[in-house]
Formats: sequence, C-alpha cells, structure tokens
Amino acid sequence: MTAAENERYSRQILFPGLGVAGQERIGQASICIVGCGALGSFQAEALARAGVGRLRLIDRDYVDYTNLQRQWLYDESDAQNESPKAMAAARRLQQINSHVLIEPLVKDMTPSNAEELTADFDIILDGTDNFETRYLINDLSVKSKRPWIYGAAVGSYGVVMPIVPLKGPCLACVYPEPPPGIQPTCDVNGVIAPVTASVAALQVALVMRLLAGWDDFASFIHTMDVWQGTYKRVVAGPADPACRVCAAGEFQYLEGRKRTPVSLCGRNAVQLHDNARPLDLQALAERLRPRGVVRVNEFALRLSVPKYDVTFFPDGRAIVKGTTDVGIARSLYAQLVGS
Repeated sequence: MTAAENERYSRQILFPGLGVAGQERIGQASICIVGCGALGSFQAEALARAGVGRLRLIDRDYVDYTNLQRQWLYDESDAQNESPKAMAAARRLQQINSHVLIEPLVKDMTPSNAEELTADFDIILDGTDNFETRYLINDLSVKSKRPWIYGAAVGSYGVVMPIVPLKGPCLACVYPEPPPGIQPTCDVNGVIAPVTASVAALQVALVMRLLAGWDDFASFIHTMDVWQGTYKRVVAGPADPACRVCAAGEFQYLEGRKRTPVSLCGRNAVQLHDNARPLDLQALAERLRPRGVVRVNEFALRLSVPKYDVTFFPDGRAIVKGTTDVGIARSLYAQLVGS
C-alpha cells in the first residue's frame, strides 16, 4: 500500500478485524452490485469509500423523484434528467474515490447474461427488489461457488443473509419457493430510509468480513425493525440435503425455466423483459412521436401518453409506469411496438 492509501484508510486499518492485510484484500477485491436502488446505492458508496478495487453496477432503471427519499448517490438533477441509475451512481462514485474502477451497466440481469455480467467477481451483492432476480443470483452463486449477500427491506422491516456455497445453506434451502400470497411492497406499505441504510450497511459489513478472511463462517438470518428498535439473529441451519439448488444442482432460474414480468417497487410500474428483440430507439422515436411526448437518448426512449409513461431500452425491455397490471402493460407494449 502507498503512503496515501495508508492515510486515507487509516481509521479502517486500525480496526482489529481488518488491519493492513484486510485493507489490501479490500483493495484487490471485485464486487458486483445487482440493482442500484436504495440498497445498491448505499452499498456502492460504502464500498467505494472503503477502497474496494473494482465495482460493477448493474441496473435496468432510471432515477425518479420517488427514489430521492431513500436512494443514496442521486439528486434532483438526476431525477429531472431521468438519468440511468447505474450511470448517475458511477459519476458520483468517481467523485468520492477516483481510485476505484467503476463499471456501470444499464442492463437487466437475465438468465441469458447473468454469468457473463458477473464473471470474475469475488462477491455478488443483492440490491434488487424481487425474488425472481434473487433466485437467479442464488443459482449463479451456487453454480460458480461464489458468495452473495441477500438483503431486503420494506416498511421499517429488513432482512439480511450471507450465502457462501459449500459453507452453509443457500437461499433456496431457506426459501424453497417465493413467499405465497400477497406480500408487502413499497407501493402499498412504503419504506423508510433508515431500514434500507441499515440493511445495506450490514450487507457491506459482511462483504468486508468475507474479504478479510472469515474462517469460522456461520450463516445467520438477520432481521430488524428500525421503527420498533428490534433486532434478531437466528441460525440459518445447515444446507438442506434435499435442496433443489445446492444439493440437486437444478438451476431453473439460471436456465430460464422460471421467468415472469416484474412489478417495480415504489414505482406503480411493470417491467416487461420477455421480448428479446433489440430496438432501434431513434427509429422507434420517429414512429411514436405522433402518439405522445417522446424523449430519447443512447440509453432509453421515454414516451408519455395519457395515463402511462413507457420507457423502452435497446435490448427490447420496457417499463410501463402507471399500472401494476401485467396484462395492461403487455397490451400497451404490443400496441406501440408489436406483439
């Protein structure tokens, strides 16, 4: 380490759990953050300040005014310009620590690109808002034998679980299937910034501990309610010998055998990602101008029509804002682009 690095990270180096050796491991580490919302933006800033060597930021969405209450790194100009979250986060992170290699990707993680997007990264961090993507990350983690840190927050409640293949249970051991029935969402139940910060902070602490060398690793499920001021930690237990993922090696999410449209937390919106056709955004913009107000750049095309805002991406994805009804979203997409 250089003298400048020793000074910059001196308070971190003084912490007995890290020391000089731990800081050097952090500086050599590569971390992939999937989702740059409330959890991912906090994770990214904390890791950049900690001096992690390489950060890849994967996010499919753009900054919205509803994000500013809890999503770190973004400001009003990002929302006004509808900046892609990954790009806005990267700009801010480079101002925070210019020595960290930041790789922003305006993409949706899917079964077809998940392995490519996360190749050569030491740890994957969950900054997502849906179980489908988390099961995809879990499949990827078990298959590649790389750790990932699950985290979720809604209302004032949060949960965190570190997953290290071959050393403890995977997500499918604990949650074999997504929770049944209607689940709390940010749209209905809201979410406060202290719980997202608390969840993301614990996720980052677990990443740092893994990087420093967690020889006696034990898997726990951490739950908290920051409004009530309660915190619990329970043993996640050993890996399930009947687990379809880590025992049987069935990667149905990674193989694309389970895929559904995703309702976006806090956005009254549906993402449609089942259309694999790439889109020529400039050509589409010309075709859609008679339909409403069109704004287009290299990352996305935004169409505003009565009741709905539709954002199209070059890979064929679309986010339909103004509904959580998948049928309505698909119908509108078909009207605008074709079925």
